[in-house]
Amino acid sequence: MPPESRPHRLQTVSTRSATFQYWQTLISNRTKRNRAGEMIVQGVRPITLVLNSSLTVRAVLMSKAESRSRWASETITTLERAGAAQYVLTPELMRELGEKDEETPELLLVVAIPADDLSRLPLPTDALFVALDRPTSPGNVGSIVRSVDALGGQGVLVTGHAADPYDPKALRASTGSTIMTPTVRLPGVQAVLDWVAETRASGIDIQIVGTDEHGTHDVWDVDFTRPTLIVTGNEHSGMSAAWREACDVLTRIPMVGHASSLNAANATAVILYEAVRQRAAGK
Repeated sequence: MPPESRPHRLQTVSTRSATFQYWQTLISNRTKRNRAGEMIVQGVRPITLVLNSSLTVRAVLMSKAESRSRWASETITTLERAGAAQYVLTPELMRELGEKDEETPELLLVVAIPADDLSRLPLPTDALFVALDRPTSPGNVGSIVRSVDALGGQGVLVTGHAADPYDPKALRASTGSTIMTPTVRLPGVQAVLDWVAETRASGIDIQIVGTDEHGTHDVWDVDFTRPTLIVTGNEHSGMSAAWREACDVLTRIPMVGHASSLNAANATAVILYEAVRQRAAGK
């Protein structure tokens, strides 16, 4: 939303005005969302995480109501002090933006999308990252970000023509983890390989471990106590030739049933857990 359309006073939106339609595009139109550099954040936990993050809140949208929960009131006060624009919407419009059929959200936030800058990724000596190669499902992207967060990873790289991690479906699947876990979108493999080379030059010998049902090493035979970048391929075609060539190791998760492989999000979670298990055991 252009700065001139962000008044720092309470405004009421009761119709599908241009302002409301703009918010709708942040939900439904990836191109316009990324051009604007703003996303809609839904849900109590993600909103609370935003308040504890370094992200910039551009506006707070609140449902017209006679009373509010303590959480909502405190959030509104905090964001008013921070200078966020404030809008009161009818319950019907809030449900539409909150993508709810019956329950009316108390609050929604318009938040600045963080920069796709690799410097946002922390680099501890036991670094653990996941790179996603052209993922097509926002739900898978969000679920993987959630697993990285839950299992102690430092960030996610999304490469190539891919689902948007700031799509509402991805944000919901992450249950707010995208807010706290650095997620960087890159046009292709080479940008990641340049970053890996710089990381190695700095003294952190990070390995690239690709996931593939025909991998040469079972997951428990890979040394994940080393700094590691795990690569998960496209849900349908797997890793690209460029990624496959870049990998130091190709690992597989042995299957004992009739299924030949796991869903991309599940497979990534399994490998992340194996990394955590090894590190906890001091392998």
